Amino acid sequence: MKERQAVIVAYGRSACCRARKGSFADTHPIEYSAQVLRGVLDKIPQLPWERIDDVILGCAMPVNQMDFNAARSIARRAGLPNCVPGQTINRFCSSSLQAIGTAANAILAGQMDCVVAGGTEAMSMCFHQPQEEYKDKLLDEQDVGIYMSMGETAERVAERYEISRVEMEQMAVESHRKAHAAQISGKLAPSIIPVVNAHGETITQDEGIRPGTSLETLAGLKPCFRENGRVTAATSSQTTDASAFAVVMSSEMAEELGIRPIARFVSFAVAGCEAQVMGLGPIHAVPKALAKAGLRVEDMDVIELNEAFASQAIACMRELKLPAEKVNPYGGAMALGHPMGATGVFLTGKALDYLQDQGGRYALVTMCIGGGMGAAGVFELLGQ
Repeated sequence: MKERQAVIVAYGRSACCRARKGSFADTHPIEYSAQVLRGVLDKIPQLPWERIDDVILGCAMPVNQMDFNAARSIARRAGLPNCVPGQTINRFCSSSLQAIGTAANAILAGQMDCVVAGGTEAMSMCFHQPQEEYKDKLLDEQDVGIYMSMGETAERVAERYEISRVEMEQMAVESHRKAHAAQISGKLAPSIIPVVNAHGETITQDEGIRPGTSLETLAGLKPCFRENGRVTAATSSQTTDASAFAVVMSSEMAEELGIRPIARFVSFAVAGCEAQVMGLGPIHAVPKALAKAGLRVEDMDVIELNEAFASQAIACMRELKLPAEKVNPYGGAMALGHPMGATGVFLTGKALDYLQDQGGRYALVTMCIGGGMGAAGVFELLGQ
């Protein structure tokens, strides 16, 4: 009897569009997410939609246009039948990686056979800092980081690890360079589902990449979060509107339907850390995910480490001893953006695209999480 596996059989994303200034700023997120979902499902026409057991959608800010269980709304807008349910989950920046983990666990437990796991973030419409009237005062006093702005946590990581502004800006320049090279060579294109926005324009290109980024231009930027701080807009992830989905299926169902699996879900782990240095979350989550997989950092062919901020990415690379040449080969969030709820599936797809292009086997996807957490997932590319 074959071992039951959870496999990814299709995935895709929208282009990453600049929040408030970009191509999705005036488009309802349910609309562009539904188009992405349809585009992903179109890749596997063998799948009868009524056999989808659930749609799990990650969203860090499930409010305003993303309120009222967006997963169900997107499923219905995409044309999925009434029998397909939906749930919206929130683990902040790792919400859609959590969606993949939750889907895979349900499949491995034999409770489900086919789950759509995805994420959407409409940062043009739904993103805001915590408002004072909604904070628990005692918690705010006892744990100073729990409501802290992400930018301030990045400053604290830079202080703790003695990371200079120049070092962070060097990473930002490199992120834009790699992303631009990937874009013009077509390396980003395989995952992107064309989306028609509210103005009738078909959007197929990531909008945050700045090819002319240099140390000289970045040196003139003012700090964002402290008057005399080290962190600027350039060394922070871009706010982004985007959506991404993956279809996770049991290996038995894939074989039954004649669908060739792309990758195997290997492991997933989350971990907590100090909220005031939340960017260090991967330092705690990655070893757990690798231990569950029985693998080491050296076994990974590509590592997608979300660049929430340059300071935290640098600190995590140091502590985990991640080889720079394997980290974010197609650029990171400082260039491409960080659509929080969608980032997990976005990075997973980017990693799988890289493995397919380069002939690698294992991918590690990891990110820090607001409130003091980290998440990590390991995937294995299957024979193509």
